[in-house]
Amino acid sequence: MVGQQFTIAQALAHGRELCVKAGSDTAALDTQLLLMHVMGCDRTYLYTWPDRPLTAEQSVAFQNLLEQRAQGMPIAHVIGMREFWSLPLKVNNSTLIPRPDTEVLVEQALARVQQANADVLELGTGTGAIALALASERPHWHIRAVDRAPDAVILAEENRRRLGFDHVRIETSDWFSAIEPTARFHLIVSNPPYIAHDDEHLTQGDLRFEPHSALVAEQGGYADLAYIIQTAWGFLHPDGWLMLEHGASQSPKVREVFQELGYAHIYTAKDYANLDRVTCGQRP
Repeated sequence: MVGQQFTIAQALAHGRELCVKAGSDTAALDTQLLLMHVMGCDRTYLYTWPDRPLTAEQSVAFQNLLEQRAQGMPIAHVIGMREFWSLPLKVNNSTLIPRPDTEVLVEQALARVQQANADVLELGTGTGAIALALASERPHWHIRAVDRAPDAVILAEENRRRLGFDHVRIETSDWFSAIEPTARFHLIVSNPPYIAHDDEHLTQGDLRFEPHSALVAEQGGYADLAYIIQTAWGFLHPDGWLMLEHGASQSPKVREVFQELGYAHIYTAKDYANLDRVTCGQRP
């Protein structure tokens, strides 16, 4: 069907077939997202008007995007966008693609931090997903989001401006390096690198297209987690919370580090697949 003009129904069928052949386990969703992007419509429109033809330009654009997806490029990179916490975020290959399970981190923060005007720090913000999700729910919080990668800071700031969250500041900092020593926060939150260098998943799926600096940590994936747990203590208000995303098998050791450093009310929250994903602790 290359070079032909599709109807919506034909485009959906053709896209599913191509994505299945390419090994996608979300072929129908992939196709819908690509077609919605090309046509500038929502999912309801696709199924309300199945016989509506794409323009010649839309058919060519759709085919080009399908070919990129068939080569393994993540959908988020193909269309340059990923939804997180119902927020449309621009993405590129300078940062991690926001994952649905990271919304667990947002849920825990919203549930535990009670201050109406909380001071919040997000470390390694990437696209800005966590900070902006929190900002969308807590307009009176004062949120700082930092990343050491200049390209990530530019991207997060673009997302912040587009969404209009003026109570979020995006800054360049290598973890706490640019945070003034006297700063104190009611919440510090992070989804840091936590994958070991030799993890086989780095050569599979979307991870092949994402920056390893945002994925891989020394000491078998624990180095950045341990550093943040240790350093965050000095930047937390009494009763302030530290919340960290980590690998599903890492929770026992992460909780152990929290305990060794004197945090209280330590617990681990599970993700949507019922796997350990976020560990939280409070400075007494």
